[in-house]
Amino acid sequence: MARKNFPRSAGGRIVACYAKFCGMAHTDPQISEKRPIIRQLNDAAINRIAAGEVVERPASAVKELVENALDAGARQVSVDYADGGKTLIRVSDDGCGIAPEDLPLALSRHATSKIDGSDLLNIHTFGFRGEALPSLGAVGRLTMTSRAEGFDAAEIRVSGGQAEPVRPAAHNAGTTVTLRDLFYATPARLKFMRSDRAEAQAITDTIKRLAMAEPFVGFTLRDVSGGGEGRVTFRADPESGDLFDALHGRLARILGQEFAENALRIDATREGLHMTGYAALPTYSRGTSVAQYLFVNGRPVRDKMLYGALRAAYHDFLSRDRHPAAALFIECDPILVDVNVHPAKSEVRFRDPGLARGLIVSGLRHALAEAGHRASSTVANATLGAMRPEPTGPARVYQMDRSSLAARTMSYQAQAPQPMETPGFADMQDAYSGRVEPAVVEDSTAEVSPQSLPLGAARAQVHENYIIAQTEDGMVIVDQHAAHERLVYERLKAQMAENGVASQALLIPEIIDLSEADAGALLELAEDLAKLGLVIEPFGPGTIAVRETPAILGNCNAKAMILDVIDELHDQGDSLTVQARIEAILSRVACHGSIRSGRRMQADEMNALLREMEATPHSGQCNHGRPTYVELKLADIERLFGRT
Repeated sequence: MARKNFPRSAGGRIVACYAKFCGMAHTDPQISEKRPIIRQLNDAAINRIAAGEVVERPASAVKELVENALDAGARQVSVDYADGGKTLIRVSDDGCGIAPEDLPLALSRHATSKIDGSDLLNIHTFGFRGEALPSLGAVGRLTMTSRAEGFDAAEIRVSGGQAEPVRPAAHNAGTTVTLRDLFYATPARLKFMRSDRAEAQAITDTIKRLAMAEPFVGFTLRDVSGGGEGRVTFRADPESGDLFDALHGRLARILGQEFAENALRIDATREGLHMTGYAALPTYSRGTSVAQYLFVNGRPVRDKMLYGALRAAYHDFLSRDRHPAAALFIECDPILVDVNVHPAKSEVRFRDPGLARGLIVSGLRHALAEAGHRASSTVANATLGAMRPEPTGPARVYQMDRSSLAARTMSYQAQAPQPMETPGFADMQDAYSGRVEPAVVEDSTAEVSPQSLPLGAARAQVHENYIIAQTEDGMVIVDQHAAHERLVYERLKAQMAENGVASQALLIPEIIDLSEADAGALLELAEDLAKLGLVIEPFGPGTIAVRETPAILGNCNAKAMILDVIDELHDQGDSLTVQARIEAILSRVACHGSIRSGRRMQADEMNALLREMEATPHSGQCNHGRPTYVELKLADIERLFGRT
C-alpha cells in the first residue's frame, strides 16, 4: 500500500510544520542570525518622531504656535494660512518676544521657559514640553522673527532640522513664526493630509476653541492662498467687562446669537473645582455633538469622561438622537489634574474623576431647574418662519389711529357675530374644534393679574389639544398633552426620590460570570445601584449575584442589564442604565396618566395647568426634549399681517 494512503497523525503534522518553519527561518533573508545592535538616534530622527506625535496636521501646528503666543502674554494674535496650511502657516503676536541669544535655544529639543522641571504637576501655561518648535523645524521650513523689550529684532531659520545662524531683522514688539512646506521632510505624511478645505476647517475650529478660552484676546484668521492680502475667515475682537460678560460676547460671536440668547449661565463649585460657562436649554439641542466645548484650566480638551458627564446631565431632557450645546470651563489647582497625559495635551486626568463628573452633572441640572418653564426662543422663530407668507412684492401698510375705549367697545358690539338661524346650529357648535372661553374677569383688588404671568391667561382651546393664552405682550400656544405629561413625570420622579425605588427579591439569585476587573468596577457601584433597586453581591472571583431588581421594571433580564451597565462604565466611566430604564417606565406612566389629546378643558383647568407649568422645573420641554409651548410676541404677530 502506498504511503500516501495512510492518514498523517496530528503529531506528524506538527513535526512537519515545525521542520518547515525552521527551514524557512534559516533561509529567510529578513531574519539575521547576528545579535541586534542598540543605537542612539540622532536629533533629526528624534524630532521627526516627536513631530509625528505633536503635529498630526496643519491645525496641530497652528494650535502649538498660538498657544506659545498666548503664553507670551499676547493681546492680539494673527494667523495666516495658505492651501489649508500645507504650504504656509504664519502666526504673529504682540507678546513679550524672545531675545536674540535665546532664539537657537528656543529651537532645541526640550528647551522651554514655561517650567523649570522641578514640578510637573504645578503647570499654569499651555505649553511646557519644549517639543513643538524643534518638531516643526524638523519636518518643515521654519522662520522665527522676534523682538523683546530692550533688544533689537532678530531672526533664525531652520529647514529639515538644520538651523542657520541668527541674523538681524526688522520687526515690531512680539514674535512672528512662519512655517512653510509642512512635512516636506517627511513626504509620507503628506499622503495622509485631507483636502485643503477640510484642513482649513480644522484650523478654524482650533482657533475658535482657543478664542473661547481667551475672551480678552483678539484673534484674526486669514486665508492667503494665491498670494495678496487674502480674506479674513474669522475675526474676534477683544471683549470687555467681567468674565461672564466677556465670555457671553465671545460665545455669541463664535457659536451664534441664538446660542447666546438660549444659554444658561453656569457657576458651580465643589471641593476645589469651579465650573463656569454657558449651557443651552434642552429645546436648543443639536443633531450632533459639534457644539460641545470643554476646557480645563483654560486648556481646550477632548475628554471622554467629561463629555459623558455632559451627556448625563441632559439625559432626562433629550432623546438619544439629540445632543446638548455647551461651553464649560473647569478651573482647579493644577496639582488636582494631570495635563501631561498626551503629547498633544488634548486629554487630562483628574485626581478625583468622580468629583469632576459630579460637578458637571449637578451644576448643569441645578441651572436647568432654575430655568423653570423657559423654552428656547428658536421655537418661536421657527413658528413665525413657518407662518410667514411668501413675498409677493412690496407690502402696502394700512394703519389707522387707535380709537378711544368707548368707540372700540361700541365697534366690538356691532362686529360681534350673531347666532345663525339655521336649524341644528346648536348641535353643530358641539362639533367645532375651536372653542372660545369667556374672558377672565380681572379683579382690581387682586395682587397679580393672570395676564401678567409668564404664561398668561387661558383664552381658548383649539382642536381639543392646544391652549391659547394671552400675555401682556403676546400670546402662548400650549400643547396640553405634552405639558401635562412633563408635569406628571416630574411629580413621579419627586415621589421616587423621596420614597426610594422599591425592589423585588429574586426567588433564585442570578449568577453572572464576569472578568475580575468588570466585577470589581461593578461592585464599587453596588451602593448606588441599591438605591435604584438593583442589589448585587460578590459571589467568588469575577462573579456577582443579583439578589433584587427594581420592582417597577417587572420581569426584567438581569444579566442583560448588568452587561449594559458594564459597557456604559467602559465608555463613560459611570452608568445611568438602571436609572434611565426606571425613568423610561415613569415617562410611560406619565404619558398614560396625563391629559389626553381630544379632551375638552374648562377655563379654570387650563389656567391651573399654566400655573403649574410656571412652578415646575423643566416644564418647557416634554420628556423627549420637544417644546411644550410656543410664545409669540405681539410685535411679531403684527409684522405677519403687515401692521408695522
